[in-house]
Amino acid sequence: MASSDHLLDLIRSMPDIHGLLRASFEFDIERKECGDGLGLASGEPLEPIAGDFTGGAYFLYAEKGGRRAVGFASSEGAGGLIADDLVDALEIIIGLAWQDCLGFSGGGDLQVMQTSAQHLETYRIRANPEIAEERARVAAALSLRVLPLPDLVIRLHAAASRTEPEYVVTEDGDVFGPPFGEYSEPRHGGWR
Repeated sequence: MASSDHLLDLIRSMPDIHGLLRASFEFDIERKECGDGLGLASGEPLEPIAGDFTGGAYFLYAEKGGRRAVGFASSEGAGGLIADDLVDALEIIIGLAWQDCLGFSGGGDLQVMQTSAQHLETYRIRANPEIAEERARVAAALSLRVLPLPDLVIRLHAAASRTEPEYVVTEDGDVFGPPFGEYSEPRHGGWR
């Protein structure tokens, strides 16, 4: 298994892959400042590694059992664990509209997340017909797997469900909300 540092160095060394991760998958290693000031409720610091377009931050938790779990804190105040290591996180990031899948999770219901993921993938393909090719290019360059959508949803749900109590994110003393959103589908018009 590749270490987090190795994977991040690999991304830095390949401008085309970095560009795809930034433009198509909202994982930009040049936006690490988004995570400044983040920590755990226990007081442990977090290591920012990337940001997204809206000011959200990806970060690494402290090493446990030879792995560094990956979390995300949104600019809207939700945050928590998304994967057990950077390999898992990147497979989720390239394979799934994961932020919206968590947002439309019905409070963390796995079946609702599976339904949301299918709808979100349809929207993603409409918005970017080349997403499958881009996903495959990133996966090949970083030695990642392109996994079926249902498997990614299960992995994301399992990780996010473990956020409390050990992986709760804070910023300047303010506790972030849980990663799961309350809605099952968009409020105005549902899934179309």
